[in-house]
Amino acid sequence: MARIGLFFGTNSGSTRKIAKQIKKRFDDETMADPVNINKATVEDLLAYEFLILGTPTLGDGLLPGIEAECDDESWAEALDKFKGTRFAGKTVALFGLGDQDTYGHEFVDGLVLLHDFFQDAGAKIVGAWPTEGYSFTESQSVVDGRFVGLAIDQDIQPDLTAERIEGWLKLIAPDFGLSL
Repeated sequence: MARIGLFFGTNSGSTRKIAKQIKKRFDDETMADPVNINKATVEDLLAYEFLILGTPTLGDGLLPGIEAECDDESWAEALDKFKGTRFAGKTVALFGLGDQDTYGHEFVDGLVLLHDFFQDAGAKIVGAWPTEGYSFTESQSVVDGRFVGLAIDQDIQPDLTAERIEGWLKLIAPDFGLSL
């Protein structure tokens, strides 16, 4: 079994595409294929010591799910199901998608919702990412001057995505026991 689990929530498919880009960087022994969180159980996540979790931010800074008017369940419902589960001993890195132009007042706010849930459940969160190179007015996902995970803007800065993914993977590599 792979050492790293890769789970994502999505509405339009963009977060899935980023998860696939991350997976391409690793062999099957290192990282499992990406799994949509609406097809995963808490046991699926608990099977891994290391987790990479991705989410978009939807209207009013929400996680994807029925409440955010998505067609399918996603992170919002998964976190409800995961309540009470301990993730102690797990190392978690987060990535989030947002649009800093149209939604600059809540850029990648969904990231902090995942961050807080998994941190409160005992996980070690790694992969805080610098805010330099972005143009947004506010983000709840900025803590101590850094995003709580990798921020991706496929709408305004798609040309920076590959470089940002590579830099972020190098950043989390020591915590995940990887050599890149």
